[in-house]
Amino acid sequence: MPVLKGLDRRQIIKLLSLALAANGRTARSLAAEGSLRWGIDYGATTNPEIACKFDLLVLDPDHSRPIEPLRAPHGVLLGYMSLGEVHHGRPYFEDLKSSGVLGQANPNWPGAYFADLRSSKWRDTVLSRIVPEILSKGYNGIFIDTADNAEAMERAAPQANAGMIAAAAAMVRDIRKRYPAMKIMLNRGYAILPDVATSIDYILAESMASRWNFVRKQYELLSQDDWEWQASRLRAARSLNPGLAAMTLDYWEPSEDRQVLALYARERAAGFHPYVATLALDRLMPEPGG
Repeated sequence: MPVLKGLDRRQIIKLLSLALAANGRTARSLAAEGSLRWGIDYGATTNPEIACKFDLLVLDPDHSRPIEPLRAPHGVLLGYMSLGEVHHGRPYFEDLKSSGVLGQANPNWPGAYFADLRSSKWRDTVLSRIVPEILSKGYNGIFIDTADNAEAMERAAPQANAGMIAAAAAMVRDIRKRYPAMKIMLNRGYAILPDVATSIDYILAESMASRWNFVRKQYELLSQDDWEWQASRLRAARSLNPGLAAMTLDYWEPSEDRQVLALYARERAAGFHPYVATLALDRLMPEPGG
């Protein structure tokens, strides 16, 4: 080993020890990443005993409650925010509605209205009100939902909604620039993901291997092609940002332990961090046997 020439025995032993320690830290960090326990609970009565078993939680920040009892040691808490639409129950809804930021109602989610992502009013509300209010409550960062709306709106009306995708990507980058130290998780948003992969810490693939069928009123497994479509996008994002944590969210009946465990196993085998819950996402669902 030419690099060791000129060093005495004590110095060589010290260098080797440091190298082994570094390798050990790498192995431990990789193991910790593989066992990351995370979940979502939009309910107002999160169970602290269960919550503290998770390393990362996504919660609704508009519930009036202390969140520290829900945080595991060194745990990360992310506050929910919707980028592509606003529900009428949010405190800033009326201001946005009267300002013309909000358009048509989302037919799939009663009470939610699509937001014009190109609006400077909406950008200012996100950057100067929504995000800082979430952080002021003790959250480590934000969970960005409904980013897919940008693509849906632009495809539905290419001329009237031109620039929605670009505006959504710019918004995420602006959030990162304004708040460089906080954690950011993006739910899907695959149309903007290549442009924001280096601006986020976590990417979530919702309904990765299973989903709720609204017509049949039951949970169902998705095809291998459906699964691979999302998996390829997660892998592409990680190639742009090797530190990006890829999360998955699957839906299933919690009493069916065997299928729930199979979903966890499938996602982990692909190198993702899974969570399986009911569609309501109104309580935490610990992994069976965990």
